[in-house]
Amino acid sequence: MIPVQKTEIPGPRSAELCAGLRRWESRNVTFLSADFPIFWQRAEGVNVWDVDGNRYLDLTAGFGVAALGYSLPEIAAAGGAQLRQLSLGMGDVHPSAGKVELLSSLSRLTFEAWGKGEAKSILGCTGSDAVEAAMKTAFLATGRPKLIAFQGSYHGLAYGAMEATQMGDFQKPFIEQLTKRAVFLPFPNCWRCPWGRGERSPSECDAGCRCALADELKRVFASQSVGAILVEPMLGRGGMILPPDWFVPLLRQVADEEGALLILDEIFTGFYRTGPRFVCERLGVVPDLICVGKPLGGGFPISACIGPAAVMDAWPDSDGEALHTSTFLGSPLGCRMACAFLEEIERRQRDLKVEEKGKQLLAGLSDLAHSGPPLKNVRGSGLFVGVEVTDRHGRPDAALAGRLVLALLKAGVILLAGGTDRHVLSFTPPLIVAQDELHWSITTLHALLEKIA
Repeated sequence: MIPVQKTEIPGPRSAELCAGLRRWESRNVTFLSADFPIFWQRAEGVNVWDVDGNRYLDLTAGFGVAALGYSLPEIAAAGGAQLRQLSLGMGDVHPSAGKVELLSSLSRLTFEAWGKGEAKSILGCTGSDAVEAAMKTAFLATGRPKLIAFQGSYHGLAYGAMEATQMGDFQKPFIEQLTKRAVFLPFPNCWRCPWGRGERSPSECDAGCRCALADELKRVFASQSVGAILVEPMLGRGGMILPPDWFVPLLRQVADEEGALLILDEIFTGFYRTGPRFVCERLGVVPDLICVGKPLGGGFPISACIGPAAVMDAWPDSDGEALHTSTFLGSPLGCRMACAFLEEIERRQRDLKVEEKGKQLLAGLSDLAHSGPPLKNVRGSGLFVGVEVTDRHGRPDAALAGRLVLALLKAGVILLAGGTDRHVLSFTPPLIVAQDELHWSITTLHALLEKIA
């Protein structure tokens, strides 16, 4: 459905609530200005309504969470029924039956589907939870405390996960509290090559970059006690960056040679966001551990670190006190909603036509970028698409990206700017978005570019 504007944006009720937020929330959390934010009231499908009655087309899926859109009846019904029956369990003491059902489904859709046998999982509430469970598992399995992560990565902001997050200034205020357990290597961004080999597409990347990264990996393993390589197969918040196809297979090869674990963070890219169920399936790479989250709970916060028994059994048997747990681990509500989501995404995935819609979005953005600045370097896979906003010299222009995001909001489109320089327009709409809605969005962006840029 196309947006409907009833008031100026933000409307008076949003402005009133903004004043309350300014008064009572930590000032670091929500960016507040005369033009931002809007306050959501309800959402359905691909649309969001604010407290002033304005309807928006959401091209973020709520940070990628609403893969099947908002308020999907099947997931809402499952959550409502569970809430009426049992809202809380004792996750590591007296769990609910739904926990077993979810763990079984996660095993079936990952390592069993990849021909590696049954898998075991550690459930959590956030992406950070899943990443930290993976980091702990890697240490228990290898006895080596260090890990390799990549520049531009985002794995969460809890202290353990933040050790492996390298974008923005997230670490800077807390650097003296961090253990520096992560060694950061360049992520192969072909549009801004970290090895100075010029601008190109991933398909044009030659062996030179592969050899350069391979040498750096060998150097780190030779000098550090590294037990794991942690990586997003495509950078999400770091700029919607697709690496060349050799990247993840190289990491698999090096991890095998060095006796380390390969941990794939598919919290953002998992469950058909990029086309296949997981990016690693397109690449033909099986990780040692995979982290999933975001859309998993159909809107309820739940995540998982999944691995084969040979890896996960590095954890000792519980003696009545779990080494890794939390109050809401495997909550009955989260497990039931996650099971409903998995059932629906698997049933609907072929009809979603994610790759077809992604090609349409890429083509539309590429047409806009062909005329030159400010749009440049369109990239993506499925409905995981980014385009840089630059100045006339091709340099990142975060200020203009912010103006475009705000102008789109006032036109009824919710979009975010990501990347280490906050200059990448990031398109991650619900997978149910219609092709005419994508077309309307591109047309709207085109009109705004003519006005603003």
